[in-house]
Amino acid sequence: MNTLRVKIAVLLVVAIVSVVGLLTVVLFYLLGPPQRSERALEGTAQQVELVLGLINEAPGAVTLEEEPAPGQLYERSTAGLREVLTARGLDLPVTISRDGHHAPLIVSVPIADRGWLWMPTSGMPPPGPPWKALVRWLTVIALGATVIAVFVANRMVRPLVFLEDAVASVGPDGLMPELPERGPAEVRATAKALNSLSARLKRSMESRMRLVAAAGHDMRTPITRMRLRAEFVPDEEERGKWLNDLDELERIGDSAIMLVREETGAAAPERIRLDELVGDICTDLKEQRLDVTGVNLRPVTIRASRFKLNRALRNLIINAATHGVRARVSVSGDGTMARIVIEDDGPGIPEDLIHQVFEPFFRADRARRQDIPGAGLGLTIAYEIVSRAGGRIEIANRPDGGLVQTVELPEAADEAKT
Repeated sequence: MNTLRVKIAVLLVVAIVSVVGLLTVVLFYLLGPPQRSERALEGTAQQVELVLGLINEAPGAVTLEEEPAPGQLYERSTAGLREVLTARGLDLPVTISRDGHHAPLIVSVPIADRGWLWMPTSGMPPPGPPWKALVRWLTVIALGATVIAVFVANRMVRPLVFLEDAVASVGPDGLMPELPERGPAEVRATAKALNSLSARLKRSMESRMRLVAAAGHDMRTPITRMRLRAEFVPDEEERGKWLNDLDELERIGDSAIMLVREETGAAAPERIRLDELVGDICTDLKEQRLDVTGVNLRPVTIRASRFKLNRALRNLIINAATHGVRARVSVSGDGTMARIVIEDDGPGIPEDLIHQVFEPFFRADRARRQDIPGAGLGLTIAYEIVSRAGGRIEIANRPDGGLVQTVELPEAADEAKT
């Protein structure tokens, strides 16, 4: 896993094991192999010598076996014990074996032609070369270091996880819920800074919304006065231009107020049959003489505000039917997401401008012609509504011309199953 937590844990494990391993190897080569092996072998040789003396004095005092003790033969320990016994003047083919992992070590001593004496012993050096003991030691160190490293790594990245969760908690309105100011000093300071940032951002957004709403509302009075004055313009053509400009100003004001309401309002969601809602919109727009066709409207249920979603889809479909000549609308779902696809046969939008379609007052026509009425906020309002409902909108040019607008919304859970 390519995460900071894993990288920190691996770094700590490598550092701890490397330092301990290096120190162990240095001490091993500076001080030599552990002296416990020679001392243990000397003690065992003394025991063998004593037992042989007792057997010579009282031959029937011990029980002898016909064969050496069974089990795994420890050749290195056996050779070392034979060397020690030879140095003490006892040339005996003794063996050291163990019959099972938890069984004691058995020293088998031949007693002339009478049999074998089995001597359980303890404190013998570990079998095998010293490097095996070193590997076992480093393995234990590595396991312990891994536990410590994972704990330390989790503690170290906790503030980053806190920040990640805080960013993920940002709602469709661009604000995050108030974060608890507890934990280490750094985490408390971060939570306090984020709460302060969120509060300032909320105040700024509310101030902007109030300003836009007030401006849109206050525009109505002078527009009404100007409309009355325009009615008395004697030139009919000039009067028509004045009235058209005033209509545009009024649409802009109304759309601005509507946008503010969408960004600040919160309506309770309800279960909606999306196919029925889209079908009703298509029927209504057809009656308004717009070329709108509903194709392949499959039954899909979602949860949203019916009034708001109706406004958003209506804006998108009208946009396709007016700017794109005609609109074809389809509804489908995959059990998780509902999908509305709106296609048109218009000229499309230049690729260098398509990323701006949801900006307020955007027009693909740089000359801002008013052949088609509108304030340029329809897509912005639709985007706000769909985003607040947990969905998303994508707009792209079709390969064979025109636009395709795709709206995705979470499907509602089946109440019968819940």
